[in-house]
Amino acid sequence: MAIRGLKRMYRPDERLFVFRVRQANGGVVSEGLSRRYTAIVLTGLAGEGDELTRAVLGGHELHAVCDRLKEDAGRVDNLGDVALSLWAACAAGYPDCREIRERLLEFCPADKAYPVVEISWALEALCLDADVTFGDLTERLAHRLMSSFNEESGVFPHVLDVSRGPRSHVACFADMVYPIHALSRYYKLSGDRSALDAATQCAERICKLQGPAGQWWWHYDYRTGRVIEGYPVYSVHQDAMAPMALFALMDAGGPDFTENVQKGLHWLAHSPEHRASLIDNDADLIWRKVARREPGKLSRYAQAIASKIYPSFRVPGINVVFPPGAVDYENRPYHLGWLLYAWPEKRVTDWEKRLKPGLFEDER
Repeated sequence: MAIRGLKRMYRPDERLFVFRVRQANGGVVSEGLSRRYTAIVLTGLAGEGDELTRAVLGGHELHAVCDRLKEDAGRVDNLGDVALSLWAACAAGYPDCREIRERLLEFCPADKAYPVVEISWALEALCLDADVTFGDLTERLAHRLMSSFNEESGVFPHVLDVSRGPRSHVACFADMVYPIHALSRYYKLSGDRSALDAATQCAERICKLQGPAGQWWWHYDYRTGRVIEGYPVYSVHQDAMAPMALFALMDAGGPDFTENVQKGLHWLAHSPEHRASLIDNDADLIWRKVARREPGKLSRYAQAIASKIYPSFRVPGINVVFPPGAVDYENRPYHLGWLLYAWPEKRVTDWEKRLKPGLFEDER
């Protein structure tokens, strides 16, 4: 399904993937273009065979899309897109990463305030870049992440070096996933045990808080480690982002999180909020998320303000007034790219032998 979805999301004339596809007027329409999502898809496709990759990319090679990312690097105005482009180029074995690397360095990632997610992507890219001498910048980025980690709560912040504002204590699930993955990779290269320890402690925290039906919750309190607001629950977290982080940690010698990965997959197949699966065989897509039935993002803002005033307080009655169950009928290519990255063929083969009977029975 991921392969078929990516085929319909690629634009050969642009050498880019669309921003999203969504349900509209009885069908599925495409919207926009995204360099960021293109880079993520390339990272996933880098682990697949050449024939399959060319089929997804309309006959293009991975390096042809890397050419586009390199051409655009000088015009990109955020660290995250450039870091992902370098990660993708390194994963694809692209022979000329110099311009992308130099653009990344211009952002001074070791010295300025950036989202934790973007620093994690930069660390990933530098760990993969064979032309970078392993040392100063790579080590500084790793230690920026580790120094931001709250050992008492087991949570990374949303933005480094920013501690003001009504939502400054709020971290999201992505702020856990990408540092876990990046620090696990860094540990395998450096042997720095503190990197593995931080990744393990954070992973144990999110797994301890995993929902009863396998939900990976959305917002966490950096100060206490408690869930601030669980919804939306995103399908990409269930089948791709949580598995890729936990597998990276397990591969680095961390604890076994097999049961948690399996619980997350079970939610995707049997979401109690939706009373069905987010895997839609008729549309041949995996829908994006299950959210609350509410105007805008009211619940998460209300809970953020309440918890800012008093860390243990939550607005009562949210589940009654704004019950979860609204499905977001869209899909974005980064979901399918991370899904491929998390589940290379060898892992798929291994897990087919280990999945609980009936997990995806309805979909078959």
